[in-house]
Amino acid sequence: MTDIATPAGRPARMPSTLATGLARGVLETKMFFREKDAVVFTFSFPIIMLVLFGSIFSDSLEGTGITVSQLYTAGLLGAGVMGAGFQNLGIGIAGDRDDGTLKRLAGTPMPPAAYFIGKVLNVLVIAFLESVALLAIGVVMYDLDLPDEPSRWLTFAWVFVLGVSAAALLGVAVSSLPRSAKSAAAVVTMPFVVLQFISGVFIPFTQMPGWLIDIASVFPLKWMCQGFRSVFLGDAGAALELTGSYELGRVALVLAAWLVGGLILCATTFRWKGRRDG
Repeated sequence: MTDIATPAGRPARMPSTLATGLARGVLETKMFFREKDAVVFTFSFPIIMLVLFGSIFSDSLEGTGITVSQLYTAGLLGAGVMGAGFQNLGIGIAGDRDDGTLKRLAGTPMPPAAYFIGKVLNVLVIAFLESVALLAIGVVMYDLDLPDEPSRWLTFAWVFVLGVSAAALLGVAVSSLPRSAKSAAAVVTMPFVVLQFISGVFIPFTQMPGWLIDIASVFPLKWMCQGFRSVFLGDAGAALELTGSYELGRVALVLAAWLVGGLILCATTFRWKGRRDG
């Protein structure tokens, strides 16, 4: 760490990476909420999907006492968390690279890790607010019961943190795929939409072919949704799972594996400069 001389001649240390990352997170969050179009799309899409599907499919699932609307609420929580990290960061960082923001930041004394800390903190804020909004709609419109057991809220916490972190790292990694900011939305959004349909967000696994279920089981979204269903649908909802169980141990294992895999992908693929910059 380089020392900076103060007017009095005493050396002053640069802020720590964590402090710089926290400051960067505040800045990233402020910039996000200034972009009205991004704010509206990010928060409105899962909410609109929940209201639309929840209103169309409102029947109770036989033998469980759970409505399809409640099932969608739990599933869209996972999609909202994944979207806040994977989609937002994948598109946003591609834009930062294309307009030269990343190149300029790389030439400053800011530790590179501080940039990523700021992005992850921004995603945590967005994902938390989005989850609150979806749960509020589920409670008010679809009689979703919030758990009263601390253990279930603890499950929510670790699924949320692992899910957001893994999604954010995958968003950072995928940001290197688009050739420009103009193509970023198409490159990132298309696989995410497909993933939602095969991961049990909109279509129950019982109605999908086995090979699609096998593909979905490789990716984190399926397990995030499963973890959230365990929190908000309780024991009755376990009968709707393929194995008759939420498999929380496996949920933790897969999300942790994607966390490690995301770190490796970021370290090996991330670029500070655009393709045309060499």
